[in-house]
Amino acid sequence: MKLRCYALKPDPLPIRPAPLTRPWMDRIKDNHAYRCLPLNIANSHGWEVLSPCAFTATWSGGIHARDLKLTANDDYPRLADFAVTHFAYGIVTFHLSYLFRTEPGWDLFATGPLNGGKDGIAPLTGVIETDWLPYPFTMNWQLTRAGSVRFEKDEPVCMLFPVPHGALQAFEPEIFDLDDDPELKAQTFAWKERRDEFMQKFNANDADTLKQAWQRFYFVGKMPDGSQPEQHLHKLRLAAPIDRRKKLAE
Repeated sequence: MKLRCYALKPDPLPIRPAPLTRPWMDRIKDNHAYRCLPLNIANSHGWEVLSPCAFTATWSGGIHARDLKLTANDDYPRLADFAVTHFAYGIVTFHLSYLFRTEPGWDLFATGPLNGGKDGIAPLTGVIETDWLPYPFTMNWQLTRAGSVRFEKDEPVCMLFPVPHGALQAFEPEIFDLDDDPELKAQTFAWKERRDEFMQKFNANDADTLKQAWQRFYFVGKMPDGSQPEQHLHKLRLAAPIDRRKKLAE
């Protein structure tokens, strides 16, 4: 499976596999946030397109394009080549400098860094049919209040990953009683009993339990009865882009 990134200029924006870490998670004591495997997988669930410079977006709160000003903070001379304001309403538009193509039947999900968050501005998420689209798309962020927001050099302005085209339409949500699945109910209550016992010992400052710190059932992919699912990810490592362009010097 390939994700083809056709550079539209000699020096396109950097692309990298999204990292596991997040600054807000780093600040939590004892790396506690990283014990949540769903967060870890989502953090690295795609590739990031990075800003080539540090810049500030300043919005007066008005509805016109002129009410939003973009200023490079490190004398970067080509800010307008990748960041503009033409949608107005406090929206910053990023030209990603690539035309992306996915395999047949796959779209591209484009958003901000998952579990990232940024004060004063929010990413506007899109799903693009990149298996046929012959022109590039943009990534947009909207300021949520008047004021200034700063992006640092190499900060991600877009995170993207392929998704099957129209797959959600094949799903039909249904609501059941847990009693309708006795096997699942037994596993659920076995987990609850073990969890309740663990928390009672933890809250009583039991030395062994405090040393254990947390139960790792989901992290290691283990059912309460000791069995394991056929598929389980505890780490997600994506391939870095390979530059296959012909060098100008050749």
